[in-house]
Amino acid sequence: MNSTTTTTPGPLRANPLALPNILTYGRIVAIPIVVGCMFWQNILHGGLWLRWVALAVFIAAGVSDFLDGYFARMLSQQSSLGRMLDPIADKLLVSSCLLMLAAESTIHGWALFAAVVILCREILVSGLREYLAELRVSVPVTRLAKWKTTLQLVAVGFLICGEAGDAIVPVVTRIGITLLWLSALLTLYTGWDYLQAGLNHLYQEDA
Repeated sequence: MNSTTTTTPGPLRANPLALPNILTYGRIVAIPIVVGCMFWQNILHGGLWLRWVALAVFIAAGVSDFLDGYFARMLSQQSSLGRMLDPIADKLLVSSCLLMLAAESTIHGWALFAAVVILCREILVSGLREYLAELRVSVPVTRLAKWKTTLQLVAVGFLICGEAGDAIVPVVTRIGITLLWLSALLTLYTGWDYLQAGLNHLYQEDA
């Protein structure tokens, strides 16, 4: 399944205080809260209850990722501002949590390669989108890419729960690591999909 490049339509009128944008802002605000709770629990040796707080805020942020798109379509409040901020918020949320999980050694050993693959792919696609945006060409988000983001969020959610979840069901971290590898494989596939689309357009420009 290959992405297709399309000419970017004219910018839609942006309302910074539209409900979808407010939900996206909330997802960005959730990042320091989640990371702060993880840091407090693991690095500063706080209670395990902090992991549950971090997980609750993370889940709320993940749900907002679905709701902002839903309300944007339902209320006809789609805008260029929302199109820009939404993937940025997703990448910031996932990347910051992965870095924190690696710092506290929840992600360690070979699993670090899965995290590196995810981070490198996000940087690659962001750079590709910026280049194509200068040419007024967009690379539409595929359904598979949306599933990739969902799987990443679920994997990170299990890993945030981590030690606290293992105290109840001693397989939570292992499930999270397994899902992380699966999301890394899906990330590689979708990243190659976007890269092909970008290279095809580049070749057309040079021809």
